[in-house]
Amino acid sequence: MVAFAVSLAMLTYLDRVCISALSSAIMGDLALSRLQMSYVFSAFTLSYGIFEIPTAWWADRVGSRRVIARIVAWWSTFTVVTGAAWSYGSLLVIRFLFGAGEAGAWPNVARVFSRWIPAGERGTMQGIFFAGAHLAGGITPILVFTLSKWLGWRAIFVIFGLIGFLWAWCWYRWFRDEPAEHPSVGEAERRKIEAERGLPPQHHLGGFRWRTLLGNRSVLALCASYFANGYGFYFVITWLPAYLAKARGFESVELGLFAGLPLILSVVSDIGGGWTTDRLCRRFGLRPGRCAVGSGANLLAALAMLAGAATADSRVAALLIAVALASSMFTLGPSWAACIDIGGRSSGVVSAAMNTAGQVGGILSPIVLALVVDRFANWAIPLYLMAGLYLMAAIVWLAVRPDLKIGEENR
Repeated sequence: MVAFAVSLAMLTYLDRVCISALSSAIMGDLALSRLQMSYVFSAFTLSYGIFEIPTAWWADRVGSRRVIARIVAWWSTFTVVTGAAWSYGSLLVIRFLFGAGEAGAWPNVARVFSRWIPAGERGTMQGIFFAGAHLAGGITPILVFTLSKWLGWRAIFVIFGLIGFLWAWCWYRWFRDEPAEHPSVGEAERRKIEAERGLPPQHHLGGFRWRTLLGNRSVLALCASYFANGYGFYFVITWLPAYLAKARGFESVELGLFAGLPLILSVVSDIGGGWTTDRLCRRFGLRPGRCAVGSGANLLAALAMLAGAATADSRVAALLIAVALASSMFTLGPSWAACIDIGGRSSGVVSAAMNTAGQVGGILSPIVLALVVDRFANWAIPLYLMAGLYLMAAIVWLAVRPDLKIGEENR
């Protein structure tokens, strides 16, 4: 099951990151300005954020097996269709529909983990999941720049999109929503999972739960932290190649290497963050184990991004930016594990709320950068802003209470 989840994560990033690597070719072919391309990036993120919670809520009703199969088939369709875009307007619509289809993929994985993974292993599993995503994202620019020597940008979208249809078919045939329903799960394994996953009795989400969700201090703190995470991450997968080329003078293969470096470093960071939070939780308790990792990693991200913006050495700057992004990704294990800790059987909706906040940051990130660079001709200002957001995230993590299920009174 974890192997399926990791391959899903890799597919999402393969399809997301390829458009940033191909942005120069797309802009030239369709005569798009930097701001117009920013709106294309944000069209995906906007619809992704809008449909994130509804898709997670739907999975709570019908199960993740059906919903994830639909998600992958939908986004694969619009990855292929991206290659047929003929104008700015058509590309906006296609990427908006692409985001609507992909919405809910990761909250559904969190929901699956809440059913299939014992509580003490969730941070590690989340870290492995995100490592797969970031490995794919890290090698995608290199893969795209290599394929571009023989193929146009339209053909690359078609090839990447077709892979998803095979995955969706295999997933639907193999996966089951509960371990007890899967023919390959033995009785001893089923008992172990069900005894250690820490799920409360079955219930249905009511109106009070939506109000409780929006008023829960821990959920709001996770949302604020994930806003900063999303803001920085979408800079990396949208405008980082342009920043490295225009502000730092990188070209060709070296550009592809440094553009992919933040996500490559994040592979180690993802696994390390997940492993660290599980280990600290076992030794010191749930709250120190989640919050110390979340706060400390964001503080390191803020310092590295600040230094990267200020240094004059291009290679050092690129390395520090990669370290900053990887440090923020160190928080993914504790963040998504905390959503399961807090949400219980509603973990899909809780994680969707957090991820939606990240998408809001992702919507704003490329647009703010384009406006700032066009207005001030200064690529460093957006990096200073990201450093400030990471510092904010380090502070709000101190308010998270993963030891309290949603609906319980704060202590």
